[in-house]
Amino acid sequence: MPQQFSELKYERLILSDIESACNEAKKVIAQATDSWLVIDAIHKWNEMRMHVMTMVNLAEVNYSLDVSNQGHKAEKHFYDVNSPTITEWNVEVEKVILASPFRKEVAEEFGEIFLKIIENSLRTFSPEIKELMVEEANLNNSYNEITASGIIELDGMEYNLSTIGAVVVETNRDRRRRATEASYTFLGNHAQELDTIYDKLVKIRVEKARRLGFQSYTELRYAEMGRVDYTPKDVEVFRNKVLEYVVPLSVSIREAQRKRLGLDTLTIYDEKLDFADGNPNVEGEYDFIVGAAEKMYSELSPETNEFFSALSGARLMDLKSRDNKAVGGYCTSFPEYRLPFIFANFNGTTHDVEVLTHEAGHAFQAYRSKNLMVPEYLWPTTEACEIHSMGMEFITWPWMKYFFGDQTEKFKFYHLSGAIKFLPYACAVDEFQHWVYANPEAGPTARCRRWNEMEKKYLPWRDASEIPEAGEGRQWQFQKHIYESPFYYIDYALAQTCALQIWKKSIEDKENAFKEYLKICDVGGSQSFLQIVETGNLSSPFLEKTLQDVFGGAMLWLRANYPQYIG
Repeated sequence: MPQQFSELKYERLILSDIESACNEAKKVIAQATDSWLVIDAIHKWNEMRMHVMTMVNLAEVNYSLDVSNQGHKAEKHFYDVNSPTITEWNVEVEKVILASPFRKEVAEEFGEIFLKIIENSLRTFSPEIKELMVEEANLNNSYNEITASGIIELDGMEYNLSTIGAVVVETNRDRRRRATEASYTFLGNHAQELDTIYDKLVKIRVEKARRLGFQSYTELRYAEMGRVDYTPKDVEVFRNKVLEYVVPLSVSIREAQRKRLGLDTLTIYDEKLDFADGNPNVEGEYDFIVGAAEKMYSELSPETNEFFSALSGARLMDLKSRDNKAVGGYCTSFPEYRLPFIFANFNGTTHDVEVLTHEAGHAFQAYRSKNLMVPEYLWPTTEACEIHSMGMEFITWPWMKYFFGDQTEKFKFYHLSGAIKFLPYACAVDEFQHWVYANPEAGPTARCRRWNEMEKKYLPWRDASEIPEAGEGRQWQFQKHIYESPFYYIDYALAQTCALQIWKKSIEDKENAFKEYLKICDVGGSQSFLQIVETGNLSSPFLEKTLQDVFGGAMLWLRANYPQYIG
């Protein structure tokens, strides 16, 4: 087993080897006269796919670490071009698995959900869309390269889109305003490029759906994301409940924020500053944060101690922001090595701790699921994944003192109130995307106008009148998910509804709460979203009373414990 991330061996995949392995699996399964032959062939095929995933993910991580590196770009491009063909070969294997007379035995060995995943895979791929998949990947790379290379100048200093975040939470209001203006000026300077990229992405995705026989891209995307438990209509009902129950709570929290800051009007450049004397500060920088995390996870449980020791010891985290590093944060894994990897951009704000605990939640789940020998089981569907990450943010509350010291209570208010404020934004993103793909011929101006409508609906407190690009509705273009991962945003809202239930359980009985959390990590992707919710003894976000109980309860707790902040 390699000791360091730098020792993980990357080799460009030999396509003919993959094709041969798929052909062999197809042949054995099709000709098998006994179930054990089929099962053995599927195990070997899964092992090959684990190797492919490992190399593809290593290439992706290397590219994210420096999007300007030509060698890394070449490897990323290789998989962008050839992944559709690899998918085609795997789909041929899936066809013979579903046609096998030993399907019952396959389900007993690998689980019924394995067959459901395969059925979905056949619905969402055809060789006819291969060139569209390549175009889509290239456009996403273009978006990444534009945002990663952004240089924002302010008061003689240079920032990127990650590090400018430290300025927009400063107590100096003029600096906040000018930092926000500079960030949006970046969007304005690249407006035509960003509009063109998104317009092409929308048209490509709609064409993919047409060629595959779906009535809309929305229908295709729900199938791609494995949303077997709920429909767009269920999500619409959920958003309406957020409007009814959570938006009024958020309005109250924003009004209390305005009063704390002593402002006549809370503007878009004030929104990220929660306290007049500054947001809670971490008591140190990178080494301090990682050291505090090591102590925290060593005390939380033997399982988290083992996990974080492996992660930290092998340097499976790249957390510092730098030029030409892709924006945002994510967690991935290298299945062949049974190891996860955390990517983030620390910027010297409270968010550094939030993003570390969030991505560590993903990584912990991946670490716990590492021995599940079906590639699709290493990760559940995205909304379930986000329960692990957001849940970890709240499970670690008792150890926030290691990061924030005497500002710990201030952080807890900031974090929990932020969870409430976030839900309306997530719903705005989701409804915006549903509208975009229902109206694919709408142009850039109409999309920006629609975003403004979403802000008025879900974020009624927002005043963007002083920032031209924000006023014209360009804020959504900062949201990487809208470009790269369509419809992956309501996942955070659904998961937050579950994570706040974990928070409440942790306050009441943290040991039992962690045991239930461990259960949902261990099942990986072997269950659907609502099955995982049930396994974790959680209430479904789609039930009538869940939102009201969860978010109303959180608001009551804030008012009882922090009357000095919210009254």
